[in-house]
Amino acid sequence: IDRAMDIADAFYNQHSLAWLSHLGICAPERFSNNGIDWIRTFGGGLLTTCGLTHVGGPESDAYGERGLHDQISNMPAEILSIIQADPAAGKMEMSITGLIKQSQALGHRLELKRTISATLGQSAIRIKDEIVNRGNTHAPHMMLYHFNFGWPLADEGTDIIWQGAWQSRDGDINNRIFRKGNNFHNCPAPQDDHSGNGEDAAFIDILPDSSGHCTCGLHNARIGLAVVLRFHKNQLPWLTNWQHWGRGEYVTGLEPCTNPPIGQALAREQSTLIQLAPGETKTYDLELEVLNDETRINEFLKHSRKTK
Repeated sequence: IDRAMDIADAFYNQHSLAWLSHLGICAPERFSNNGIDWIRTFGGGLLTTCGLTHVGGPESDAYGERGLHDQISNMPAEILSIIQADPAAGKMEMSITGLIKQSQALGHRLELKRTISATLGQSAIRIKDEIVNRGNTHAPHMMLYHFNFGWPLADEGTDIIWQGAWQSRDGDINNRIFRKGNNFHNCPAPQDDHSGNGEDAAFIDILPDSSGHCTCGLHNARIGLAVVLRFHKNQLPWLTNWQHWGRGEYVTGLEPCTNPPIGQALAREQSTLIQLAPGETKTYDLELEVLNDETRINEFLKHSRKTK
């Protein structure tokens, strides 16, 4: 709750789904928006939200100075409502709603209203975010959902499932992970060159299905689980796949986003930076589901191949 209502631990039966960094679940640092301060507060978890005005590395230009991935994950939430399930009354829905403010005096004033909901007895959670510009000037807006998956779900041989045109973050056709001829859709053994801060990422123009829905996920055949992440192409047109295969710090991220994490400056230069007018609202809907039924897993894999 004190970190933008992000999600830390996540389990399905005995299996952990989320990755936690060596920091573990840590307290927020409100004034950590310079340089790479963000990484010093990054505990991982199932979901870390990045934005609301910038996603990408630290940068400075005529519009100001921005730290890595912006401020929202270090902002506390004010709880607006909690709805408990009541099986005896036939009410199986449950939810929590909170309000997170990213604002300053004489500057931008953005609010994130987040609802996390689920149905008792079902292995899915839904996230509905509404970002509104409460200020009196246009505000830049970028959003990235940093879903982090770790062992035992992410393990050597686990399939990483997404479809779409891609390029490596560094643009190098000989990138050590994201290059033609390398099976980057399959989790490798831990890699020495990913020790410390070694990492690679791809920016993906993810393919939607005929109804405009995007699907990605992981499938671990050894433990018989798949995790499916669903979102809307017209809300979040991009996906970033982060891979960090360090020993003792083994993780892959699936990150739906409004823009790849290229930063506000380049997004503005490319005319892809969203500008929210005063009073304007943007809405994002995502669902994360765990599958353990072989038939449903095969349907997910078949659907993913059809989208290709």
